This record gives sequence, structure tokens and C-alpha cells, in this order.
Amino acid sequence: MLLRLVSASLFGHRARTLLAVLGVAVSAALLLDMVMLSTGMSESFRALLLGRGFQLRASPKGTLPFDTEATIADASAVIAAIHQSPDVEVVSPVLGGTVHFPLARGGALSTLALGVDPAVQGDYALEGGRDPRGDHEIVANRELLARAGARVGDSLTVAGGYDPQLRRFAATGRVLVTGQVRFLYLARDQAAVAMPIAALQSLGGERRRDRASLFMIRARDGADIERVRSGIEQRVPRVTAISIATALAQVEERLSYFRQLAVILGAVSLAALLVATLVTVSVNERIGEFAVLRAIGVARSSVIKQVMLESATIMAAGSMLGLVLGLVTARYLNTILSSFPGLPEAIDFFLFQPRAAWMALGMLAAAGVLAGLWPAWRGASLPVARTLREEAA
Repeated sequence: MLLRLVSASLFGHRARTLLAVLGVAVSAALLLDMVMLSTGMSESFRALLLGRGFQLRASPKGTLPFDTEATIADASAVIAAIHQSPDVEVVSPVLGGTVHFPLARGGALSTLALGVDPAVQGDYALEGGRDPRGDHEIVANRELLARAGARVGDSLTVAGGYDPQLRRFAATGRVLVTGQVRFLYLARDQAAVAMPIAALQSLGGERRRDRASLFMIRARDGADIERVRSGIEQRVPRVTAISIATALAQVEERLSYFRQLAVILGAVSLAALLVATLVTVSVNERIGEFAVLRAIGVARSSVIKQVMLESATIMAAGSMLGLVLGLVTARYLNTILSSFPGLPEAIDFFLFQPRAAWMALGMLAAAGVLAGLWPAWRGASLPVARTLREEAA
């Protein structure tokens, strides 16, 4: 009987039921996207920084990696000093700079160049070909090859600088493209090359001799990362060592407030207000119906159960529809946000995690159902005789 009454009420007012389900679906989609956004940013950041296993970055004192054009002198001595710690396994030096590729059709292509140690580098993933093995070999990403009209196996002329007074390139040489790569920390459409760090230092002349922009450091398993970080700064006062674990913890701390705000706004403000309003309107329209049910002997608790079951049905249908809507909109928004200039290609803004998603949608549904309790109790508690007289009048 109860299920038949609920079904008759919902399908008897199709427009009202449809609007209620759509309203809950939009609220659920917004809440899900907010939770996915905070989760995606956190997990993408973690995967980006720890994907190659380097837990520490050492940059010039008081700066972040590649935050300025400052470099660290005596790079070989710094590497030796860092290796004095028994907990350090790998030190990967990185030098950033700009190189120029004169084009046969005229002009030149200026692009970012990274000087790395190919044996221990953590800046790119090889997509084809092989790593550079000598000072006259480079790897490039798809964007650089397309703009230069080159492919793996071609030789290119490279210059370390340009003299505007003499109108000619300085420190030129021929290099062989040995591989195509995908740079992990660069933007999607940013052209770049990588070469042995000694080669880029030579192209930069005396001002780049034995210099590095940062060092990526991998500690052994089980090592105390903070102790390693502190030891590096003591041995090399000219650098600032940054622990990835600390950075991730700070990101998680800030995003946790975002998640809490998402749950509170979504579960309390949106669903509770929406369902409470809809159920109140529905109850007010059906006061006479409830009075008749009470008059023929239906218990007050049965009337409350009927209204609550209607609320639960609306919330369940709206939450399921909101799940689909949230996933679709998240995918679309992720495509838009990922196209922003300057963002690393590996960053995903939205990440679906079943546990977090079901918890958020469950709280949304629970808040919506509980919000219908007061109007349900009120509708079932009105005086039967007086209500029937007022409805008859």
C-alpha cells in the first residue's frame, strides 16, 4: 500500500517530480565536481612530483625551482657534497636555458633547452628513439620537431646565443636528434629540447660553465626525508632544499578546507534547502489527502513514512543522474582548464575516486532526506476535523 501511494504521488505530479529530480541532479553534479576538483589537483600534483621518485629539489638560495634565472655555481662540487649523505641515492642536475635553431627557410626557432644527465634524468619520458649519449646529440618533443620540420635521425644547427650587433648566432654547432620525448613539467604546446648538461653549459659560454638551475634528489627507501633535506642545506648553504613530502602535505592541508566547504555547501545549503522547499510545497498541496488518510484510520507514522520515502526516491534518482552529469561536465571542464597556457601537460584537474564520490553523494542524499522530515511531520500532525472543514470550504 505504501509503495503504491508513493508511486501514485510521484507519477501523478510528473512535472513537479521531474523538476525536483533535476534540481537534485544539478546539486549532486556541482558537489561531485568540487570534490573531484580538489582530489584531482592533489593527486596530479603528487604524481607529477613523485612520478620519477625524486623526493627533494635543491634550487638557488631563497628561490623555487626555475622561479628565477639564477643558477648554482660549481655544480660538480655541489653534487659531491650532496652525495656525502649516506641516505642520498641519486642526484640529477638540471640546467635551463634558451637555444636557437636557424631554419633553412630563414629566421630561427628559439626554444627552451634543458641540460640533464641522461642516465639519471627525471624531466622527460622517451616516446621514440633513444637518449642522447654525447655532447652533439639531443632529444626533442613533438612540438619542436613540428616547428623545425625535423624528425628523429635528422641533424640540426643549434646556437647558444645571438649577437644583435653582428647579426649572427654565437656558439653554433651541429646536433643529431636521437629521440622524441614528452616533457613532464612543461606545458602541452611548449616546444623544448634536452641535451647533456655539459653540452648546454658549453653553448652558454663562460657564464654557464659548471652551473645548474636545480638538483633533483632521490633518497634511499626508508630514509628520513626531512633529515636529508636539513643535511643538504647544512652542507651546501648556497641552496634551498625543498621536500616534496612537505609540499604535498601543505597542498593537502589547503585542499582539505576546500573539500569540507564543498560538502557543507552541497549537502546542507543546496540539497537541504531544495528538498525542504519542494517537500513543503508538496505537503501543503496535499493537506486534504493526508487528512482523509488519517480519517480512515491510517497512522500518522505511515503518512510520515510516505512523504519520507518520496523524498528518498527523489534524492536517489537525482543523485544517480547527478553522478552522470558530474562526470560529463568534469571531463569537459578538465579539457578547458588543461588548455590554459603554462600548465604542465600531466596535470588533471578532475579525478574520480569512488570512495570520495560516494561519500559526498551519500551525505547529499542523507541531508536531502532529513530535510523532508519536518514538513512530513507537520503534514501528518494537523488536526483531522479542522483540516477537512477548511479543505471542504
